[in-house]
Amino acid sequence: MFERFTTEAREVVVGAQRVAADEVSGNVDPLHLLTSLARHTGVLAALGCPVDELADDLRRVRRRGGMSDADVEALSGFGIDVEHIVERVEQTHGPGALTGGRRVGRGHRPFTPEAKKVLEKSLREAIDVGSKRIEGEHLLLALTAVPGVAADVLAQRGIDYLAVRRLLDQREAS
Repeated sequence: MFERFTTEAREVVVGAQRVAADEVSGNVDPLHLLTSLARHTGVLAALGCPVDELADDLRRVRRRGGMSDADVEALSGFGIDVEHIVERVEQTHGPGALTGGRRVGRGHRPFTPEAKKVLEKSLREAIDVGSKRIEGEHLLLALTAVPGVAADVLAQRGIDYLAVRRLLDQREAS
């Protein structure tokens, strides 16, 4: 499947591995793919998403152990202050204790089942629009289609499957 990725899309996948390594994560997950997509393509900017603000959102979600703002809001409805819990955990275990960083050094970082679903879905999206190549837009479509924190973060910014599909249709038409 990797041979169908454009150079830009390959950079996204390889970049996601680098992001995981930088975060000392043992696996590559959809948030790593989204972080790399923001760094290596202009597709998010084309949808009006400021990349620096998205990066802040992703750091905040990582710090909270993968909890989106929607998750935090839902828990606050039950009187649970997630930010306070995160602060207490970091006081006890150090900054970034909930980020999932457990692995040190280099080496192979496998893709999580969710990240594999995103990559597989990107192939299906490319095929659905008649493309022989997988591009950044197809990866973004997949990130919005596969349920999870990455899709939640994008939805918070008004980026959903239909918005990305419209952008892709516009680019295909021109």
